[in-house]
Amino acid sequence: MRLFFLIGFLLTGFFLNAQNSYPQDYFKNPLDVPLILSGTFGELRSNHFHSGMDIKTQQRIGLNVLASAEGYVSRIKISHYGYGKALYIQHPNGYTSVYGHLNKFSPKIEAYIKKRQYQEESYEIQVFPQTEDLQVKQDEVIAFSGNSGGSGGPHLHFEIRDSQQRPINPLHFGIEIKDTYTPIVKNILVYPEGETAHVNGIQKRQQLRLIPKGNGVYETESLKAHGKIGFGISTIDRLNYAANQNGVFKISSFLNGSQLFEADFSRFSFAESRYINRFIDYDYYKNKRNRVQKLFIEPNNPLSILKQFHHNGFITVKDSLDYIYTINVEDFKGNISTVKIPIKDQALTTAEIITEDIIKTDYFARANEAVAFDEGKFDVYIPKGALYDDVYFQLNTEGESITIGNDAIPLHKNISIGFDVSHYTEEDKKQLYIARMSDWGTPYYEDTYKKRNRFTVRTRTFGTYKLMSDTKPPRITPINFREGKWMSNYRFLKFKIADDETGISSYRATINGEFILMEYDYKTDSLVYDFNDNVVNITENNLKIIVVDNVGNSTTFEGTFFRKK
Repeated sequence: MRLFFLIGFLLTGFFLNAQNSYPQDYFKNPLDVPLILSGTFGELRSNHFHSGMDIKTQQRIGLNVLASAEGYVSRIKISHYGYGKALYIQHPNGYTSVYGHLNKFSPKIEAYIKKRQYQEESYEIQVFPQTEDLQVKQDEVIAFSGNSGGSGGPHLHFEIRDSQQRPINPLHFGIEIKDTYTPIVKNILVYPEGETAHVNGIQKRQQLRLIPKGNGVYETESLKAHGKIGFGISTIDRLNYAANQNGVFKISSFLNGSQLFEADFSRFSFAESRYINRFIDYDYYKNKRNRVQKLFIEPNNPLSILKQFHHNGFITVKDSLDYIYTINVEDFKGNISTVKIPIKDQALTTAEIITEDIIKTDYFARANEAVAFDEGKFDVYIPKGALYDDVYFQLNTEGESITIGNDAIPLHKNISIGFDVSHYTEEDKKQLYIARMSDWGTPYYEDTYKKRNRFTVRTRTFGTYKLMSDTKPPRITPINFREGKWMSNYRFLKFKIADDETGISSYRATINGEFILMEYDYKTDSLVYDFNDNVVNITENNLKIIVVDNVGNSTTFEGTFFRKK
């Protein structure tokens, strides 16, 4: 008997360990303020899953950012977009922590990276320090929080990655947040699959009437259906102390008690993140601005967060039977909301079913084959794997523009659109570019590859593309500078730079012919130099700033200022 209990105890310990395989109490809150989140791991974002958690910084910039655990700085990346100023710390246990949207680094890290920025004469930079260069201890101040890069407001983006650089939900490591609220279910959709399937006599996607019952329990009206069908859900979670609409941790579906499907937002790889556009109902999102997660797995969807137990998550309604389809939505703290969907079989004749017409055109592309189209001055190439489904689409040309498909059709890989520019002079070609046109007619510059008489754009968005010309140079506007000004009492030299059409491509600034590092923030058009860099060491100084847009138009600003040595 004692042996039996010993074996049971060991097995229990083994299974508990397997369920909680991440080290607990190893990583700490990277801020010295209470942990309140504005974004959760796995949250649905444009073209990707959120790879960390966004921590509120009390709407302020400059809070101490702490090393979540001991280690060394293994990577520093500074860019105008994305994470902005970001630090990566490698830890002895094999994990990496990431800190994004920083305002500045701690003095030793700031000195290290600024030296290399001056060596490369570039604000945007990426370096990989050696193990011994920048060692850090747990709770050491490594940076100060900010709003750099693609951030929409001050916060700290924090990640934990495994040895393969796959992001993991940081809450798995024992980092605590308060969440006493059940997830909120916003919409339920049903999808008939195949020529014979239908719901309530209709063969197309439908939104169900959702009936909240309280305490996280929902029901829908009873369905009359037949054949193969699947479901989708729009759902969010809210945490204590914040009104943000966050992502959930787990979604499971069941038919009459047997599990069909599970989406578990614990870990994914960056290489698969764009498959979010296969996971959500992309057409519904583009038209309704609401992300519905499909609780079934279609072809060309290899997402590792998805697990199917039977029939890829679909159900087959038949034989005049009744069914109960159940969806459980769970947050990380174990709060669960449940949706019950009663289903009755109703077989109808073909004549009784309202079908969804497929609009066929002269242009057709298969998901697993490459295809090319040649349309006079234009050519289009769609590679294998760019599409998730086989599709018919429109392709129209007019003047210098081409419209292909529509932006409600998701693209996983870049397609190429080529323009013949042989009828332009060499001088005119310099200022030409390809723009993606918005629905309201605004052109947005796309990276344009120029090769003799053919310009090409590579894009993952269907829509209208047009050949445009940008003849206006960028603008340089001084903020705290004027000709002949004494600037001895100023810490910063401030300008604004902007370009109305194609945007800023590059800039360079010098004082007395020597490169100075100016930080550019595209969100505010600001360009700032810190006199503490100690480049200025004489009284009379000549400043020169050159700004270039994306077709090569340039503007030069020159001026003289004075500063005490």
